[in-house]
Amino acid sequence: MSYFLVKDSLEAQDLIESRCIIDGEVGETLVIFTHGAGANMSSEFMNKMAKGLSLAGIGVIRFNLPYMRANAIDGKRRPPDRAPKLLKDFNLHIEAIKAEYAPKRIVLMGKSMGGRMAAIVAEQTAVDGVICLGYPFIPLKGGEPRLAPIELCQAPLCVIQGERDKFGGKELVESWPVMQKTQRHWLTDGDHSFVPRKSSGTTEEANLDAAISYCIGFIRGLDA
Repeated sequence: MSYFLVKDSLEAQDLIESRCIIDGEVGETLVIFTHGAGANMSSEFMNKMAKGLSLAGIGVIRFNLPYMRANAIDGKRRPPDRAPKLLKDFNLHIEAIKAEYAPKRIVLMGKSMGGRMAAIVAEQTAVDGVICLGYPFIPLKGGEPRLAPIELCQAPLCVIQGERDKFGGKELVESWPVMQKTQRHWLTDGDHSFVPRKSSGTTEEANLDAAISYCIGFIRGLDA
């Protein structure tokens, strides 16, 4: 694990310089991995997924979005910034990473909100693939399903979802025609973080290993 500092590419109003984590070696294919709404780039979930990909020879760069960078300074919990600010920051990181490493292929991967932002970025920004880990289809406060980012995404898209995810479980998600444009993988009895119930006959570790395997298969399939 090493670090990459994004400084000059971030504007002053976007808070603090960004210290990115690099897992593995940066090669021709690079995954840019973005956290969800409530946990930062160093959460256990983010660590396990990034390590799994790096052990397969796929380099991963993680970064904190602006509100999480502020939280790292003063410890105060904040809600996520509005989408325009998140998307601007996401694109600034992509530009800085491209300038530094010039990878042949870039895959965006995100947990929950991070996956949704990745799909939105890929509507306008040229990337080679998008992986959504626990996509937040259903707003918990009510409203229409968040299907537009999937419909408008211009890159190959993979959704890896727990079967009983409260933000969109298997039976509901598979009923939407737009999902036919995606590669989909379902994790046995998994919740939003892929954790199954004890009675399911499987384990969190098994689901995370399966998710890593699906990610590796999708990424390597982009070369085919």
